[in-house]
Amino acid sequence: MGFNSLEFIFLFLPGFLGCYYLFPPSRRNMVLALGSMVFYVIGTWRHPWWIVLLAAEVMLTWATGLILPRFQAKKRLLSAGLVLLFGILLLFKYLGLLGVGVALPLGISFYTFQMAAYLIDVTRGQVEPVRRPWDYLAGILMFPKLLSGPLMPPGELRSQLVRRRYSLEGFDRGLREFIVGLSMKVLLADRVGGLWSQVQTIGFESISTPMAWMGLAGYCFQLYFDFWGYSRMAVGLGHMLGFSLPRNFDHPYAARTMTDFWRRWHITLGAWFRDYVYIPMGGSRQGMPRTILNLLVVWLLPGIWHGSTWNFLLWGLLIFLLIALEKLGLGPFLERHRKVARVYMLLAIPLTWLLFAVPDVGQIGIYLTRLFPFFGGGIAVNRGDFLRYGKQFGLFLVLGFLLSSPWPERIWVRIRSSAVGTAVCLLLFWVAVYYISVSVNDPFMYFSF
Repeated sequence: MGFNSLEFIFLFLPGFLGCYYLFPPSRRNMVLALGSMVFYVIGTWRHPWWIVLLAAEVMLTWATGLILPRFQAKKRLLSAGLVLLFGILLLFKYLGLLGVGVALPLGISFYTFQMAAYLIDVTRGQVEPVRRPWDYLAGILMFPKLLSGPLMPPGELRSQLVRRRYSLEGFDRGLREFIVGLSMKVLLADRVGGLWSQVQTIGFESISTPMAWMGLAGYCFQLYFDFWGYSRMAVGLGHMLGFSLPRNFDHPYAARTMTDFWRRWHITLGAWFRDYVYIPMGGSRQGMPRTILNLLVVWLLPGIWHGSTWNFLLWGLLIFLLIALEKLGLGPFLERHRKVARVYMLLAIPLTWLLFAVPDVGQIGIYLTRLFPFFGGGIAVNRGDFLRYGKQFGLFLVLGFLLSSPWPERIWVRIRSSAVGTAVCLLLFWVAVYYISVSVNDPFMYFSF
């Protein structure tokens, strides 16, 4: 049951909000925990062992958190907990290599990261253990962020579980944010994603060079607005419940360097790797050679996390290479020459996403010959295909380009609470509902990670 389903919008969410606000604030963590359990069970009832796994990990990490402050060998207990959490995650990620076809449990990556951060911060003494089970359950299972984030620092999460602000203004803002996110997913990501689907159906060998670039642009916009749409819906739901969830995107396609891009994309996951991997390894404090090594580790890990196919490892290595070059001098050059930086990012962003999108390394090679025909055939293949599909998807590509810039967001912030903003929200909501009702309900792309 995704946020973009009619069952969630018209049944689960109104029913949950009614129960949530009928109870006094002192009981709302319990309602949130129970409601989130129901949300997860509805989405995973065909896989009951997913529910058992989540329940077992939640109770184990809660109990470990209580023991840690009194345990003499804290680091050993922490290490055991982290090995168990990430061992289970990697087991499911890589069972396919052993020929075992087991589906990845829904949300396992994000609740694993959230639990690991909690245990680490308790060990460091940065956060007190959560003693009441309902509070811990509510924090880990909170349905707006359970499946794909955003990740929250344990201290910030705990403070909001103890005390948060409820207001009609906050609820209204959350509702509007939810509608904007829903529209990004249903009206833009799902529509422009049809272009990449067409490219895959046709076959990489049979597309022209303009079509190859156009299809890759479609994938870039699909991935961005799908995940940004989910994150905005999550933040909106948080506001409706009195929480302030962190922002996960800051117009990354407007970045001038790959370093800046990854400060803006999936901000909370980047912060997790910074706080729990990069800085503990020494960060950039021990000279350039060690900084480069730390960056290599930090970018190999997301590649390993995203999947067991070689393309994800190549994706991580390519990003590492670009960021390392920027550290070694390319970055300051790009900051001084903005036009060069724009051309650089117009090439770097789609090429990195190509490695992310195509699991077969051989197919990546074929696609590159279509993007750069001087490496092979491509320009003379189906010369007019991009015109035909441009008529079908051109509007969505233009919208993707415009909405990737900061300007529409700035305009929206100004009119959001006005009568015009209300009219826009009503129009977007009912058009999105219409498209959900007449088309296949596409799951969020990051549910597969």
